Amino acid sequence: MNKLFTVLALSASLYASAALAGAQARLEAFVNGTKGLRAEFSQTVFDRAGRRTQEATGELFFSRPGKFRWVYRKPYAQLIVGDGTRLWVYDEDLDQVTVRPLDQSIGESPAALLAGDNDIGKLFELRDVPDRDGLEWLEATPKSREGSFESVRMGFRGNDLLIMELRDNFGQTTVLRFSRLQRNPRLGASLFRFTPPKGADVIGEP
Repeated sequence: MNKLFTVLALSASLYASAALAGAQARLEAFVNGTKGLRAEFSQTVFDRAGRRTQEATGELFFSRPGKFRWVYRKPYAQLIVGDGTRLWVYDEDLDQVTVRPLDQSIGESPAALLAGDNDIGKLFELRDVPDRDGLEWLEATPKSREGSFESVRMGFRGNDLLIMELRDNFGQTTVLRFSRLQRNPRLGASLFRFTPPKGADVIGEP
């Protein structure tokens, strides 16, 4: 699951320039118009052969820049919190917390597309891909090859992001579907703070 946070060039021809402008317009409309978000999600992981290997559901919140909270509820409990400075991952079953600097974790990752700053073009190459399933799609490829994923495809209806498809360097594809979206809700600051539970093992520097 944590591959989400270990994260999200066209030719100079006239056609490619137009495609880039279209892709940027959709993503920039989402980024510029969504300073915060609350949504439910379902997550499905497929292996290289297309076999379903994992499913999970939960709820997410983010407040740009750099603050987010992913709550996995089923089939197990896991909490991922970005507080603007650090990334916290709490595995409830293991009673274990992992913490590391946020800038080392978000970088050129899919999380940067959602909760990062507005300068997407510095980190990702964008291109339009064909419409599918009634959605408009674009693909974001990280300019750095040091991360754990190859590309992210994002499906939009209007300015709403409904699906993200993440392909990692091992050939796995993670599909995130968002529902019950609330754009720019009032979110309490406590959502983006985390204190390790008493007695939990903490790995990394708090």
